[in-house]
Amino acid sequence: MKHVALVGFMAAGKTTIGRHLARELDVPFFDTDEAIVRAHGPIADLFAVHGEGAFRHAELEAVKVALAGPPCVIALGGGAVTHPPTRALLGERALRVYLQLPVESLVERLKRSRTIRPLVGERPTLERVRALLEPREPIYLESDIVVRGPRRSKHAFAVEIAARVRAHAGAAASPERGEG
Repeated sequence: MKHVALVGFMAAGKTTIGRHLARELDVPFFDTDEAIVRAHGPIADLFAVHGEGAFRHAELEAVKVALAGPPCVIALGGGAVTHPPTRALLGERALRVYLQLPVESLVERLKRSRTIRPLVGERPTLERVRALLEPREPIYLESDIVVRGPRRSKHAFAVEIAARVRAHAGAAASPERGEG
């Protein structure tokens, strides 16, 4: 099995669903944001002091660490795949799964979140989230699997994704049959 990288906007549920998915697939779970915080301190501080470029570099290093280990489920930051080196590495070494949610759901989740997200600010608006999501959406849609949410429980969402991951892995392992 390949690594499974969960892609999507901030507050799409990558960490929460990722933990359920890792249990469902019986593999380790790796959260790039948690790895960055362990190595560099709070993400908001990294952004404020060193800027987004330094954060994206730290994110790339976290992805490299995850990919160097055994197959696992990787929860990525919302902008990870906007960084070309990170996107290329994931495209080569992981099955990318996009957790796609309506923009209105994302805004509501961001408003309820206690996590500081430097790019949306303390009071996320529909306009701000749309402005950030619009250029990211085509990159997210490059994923190998797109799963639309959120109309199911977290566990049911993880079970659905696990089934699609297994089907994708099975299809990739089967040789194509020629006509003959």
